[in-house]
Amino acid sequence: MTEIENHDPFAVFRREAERALSAALVEVGVDDTEIVLEKPPKGMGDLGFPCFPLAKILKMTPNKIAEDIASKITPNGTIDGVEAKGGYVNFHVRFDMLAKATISTALAARERFGSGPSKGVKVLLEHTSVNPTGPMHIGRARNPIIGDTLARIMRLAGYDVLTEFYVNDVGRQVATMTWGVKNLTIGDAPNGGKGDHRFVPYYREAHKKCEEDPKVLEEVNALLYKLEHGDPESVELNRKTSETVLEGMMESLRRINIRIDGFTWESRFVENGSVDKVISKLRQSEYCHESDGAQHLELESFGITGRDTKWVFTRSDGTSLYTTRDLAYHLDKFSRSDVAINVLGEDQKLGMQQLAAALNIIGSDRRPEIVFYAFVSLPEGRMSTRKGTVVTLDDLMDEAVDMAYEEVRKRRSDLPEERMREIARTVGLGALRYNIARIQAEKQIVFKWEEALNFEGSSAPFLQYAHARACSILKKADSKPGPASADACARKLVNHHERELLKLVAAFPMVIGECAETRRPHALAAFTQDLAAQFNQFYRYVPVLKAEGDVIEARLALVEAARWTLRNALDCLGIDAPEEM
Repeated sequence: MTEIENHDPFAVFRREAERALSAALVEVGVDDTEIVLEKPPKGMGDLGFPCFPLAKILKMTPNKIAEDIASKITPNGTIDGVEAKGGYVNFHVRFDMLAKATISTALAARERFGSGPSKGVKVLLEHTSVNPTGPMHIGRARNPIIGDTLARIMRLAGYDVLTEFYVNDVGRQVATMTWGVKNLTIGDAPNGGKGDHRFVPYYREAHKKCEEDPKVLEEVNALLYKLEHGDPESVELNRKTSETVLEGMMESLRRINIRIDGFTWESRFVENGSVDKVISKLRQSEYCHESDGAQHLELESFGITGRDTKWVFTRSDGTSLYTTRDLAYHLDKFSRSDVAINVLGEDQKLGMQQLAAALNIIGSDRRPEIVFYAFVSLPEGRMSTRKGTVVTLDDLMDEAVDMAYEEVRKRRSDLPEERMREIARTVGLGALRYNIARIQAEKQIVFKWEEALNFEGSSAPFLQYAHARACSILKKADSKPGPASADACARKLVNHHERELLKLVAAFPMVIGECAETRRPHALAAFTQDLAAQFNQFYRYVPVLKAEGDVIEARLALVEAARWTLRNALDCLGIDAPEEM
């Protein structure tokens, strides 16, 4: 086997299907088309080739094209059969060969099963990057969960991934909070010992005073000016307040198994002159205009219309804006990576269009990839940090663990209190992550407690139970099979439930690769749900420990392979895989 084949049991089958299709397409008169293989509906094969795009080229129906192509392919190697159905050419894999490759690979690779060979591609994945002015609410929590899950998937797929948080420490909101901390006297905040909660009352009161008192607004603007021009006292105080809030945020993220590799401070690009260089280039551009002392780019020729064609990059007092500093940050990102990925809320789409135009104007041919996500709202409407209408991530995690504890206490009252609490943390926080990760990023979520903390059906506890059940079977077995027994085991797996489970296990590396390439982590959540459901079907209808001879060894090998697949999929989702529940 080649290195790729060793990581992906489906690789040989997929490659042979592509070769067979390529030759057959030439015979039917198509010699230049992309071969895209899909997963057909259950019972219709293992890989499918859609013929619909060829209908216009060949002036035939997709059904007829599929029949012609299928008739020109003779099954051999790992291809067990070929059939035309519903406009698709469907390929069936030789199960014994797939089973042997899957079991030997899974049992040898264990925690690395599903991994791809190194791609030699450095990825800088920026996520979270919320203003350090208070605790994260559940609407913004979607960002780190999507970002962390995608980073885990891409690492397993063979990418060299560094995650990063861009700290906005010289923006107006942070300056407003810093002014409040310096000038206001306010009692203890709720959850006051935690950094991100401590300064929220100062921020809210300072923001209110800015709206009501022009003198306060002038003072905040003066602080902003000092920050941008490197005033030591202002910079030190601003950094201190930002770091305090940031550490509270990181404490919350660590609770849901998210750790960020690095932090880049916005002030760095002001201090090292990067922002001045960007401004100088923008000023020299033919698109640069001035209005009331402020400078902007006119972006209408870049497809941006209406009031949004003006992209302001300096205020009338000469200070830069967040957008200007973000431009300098992206140039820095490009110097440190082959691929730069941003996870951003859908409200940033226009900003990214403007950024792309500005990059074009200063002569950069690089662009960041953007994973946009829709915000989470409450049934009564959107959340607002300023108004205090939020459900914080901390509140949500506490509630999740408390509700999980009640479930554990009902089901496992035989366990010591400490163990019940431990399981509740694992189950509750896993449920929270999964219920956010499983929704496609572009889809809206109206947050409801009863749905977010569901412990049945499509939920993290359902997946965790499947993993724990596999561990329990293996623990009770007298011996565990190794990779060397794969050939003998493969011939004994003849039951329908065994075959369906093994095919899902075999597909795991391919799913990881596809999720990494398409940047769509929710597809892994769906796959893991299917895997857990199929494992439960197998467990229900196929006796393992009561089997005899070679059959028990084969079934234990399948359980072991499924256990590692579940464990690695859960790890990519950032969810603990308990051995007991």
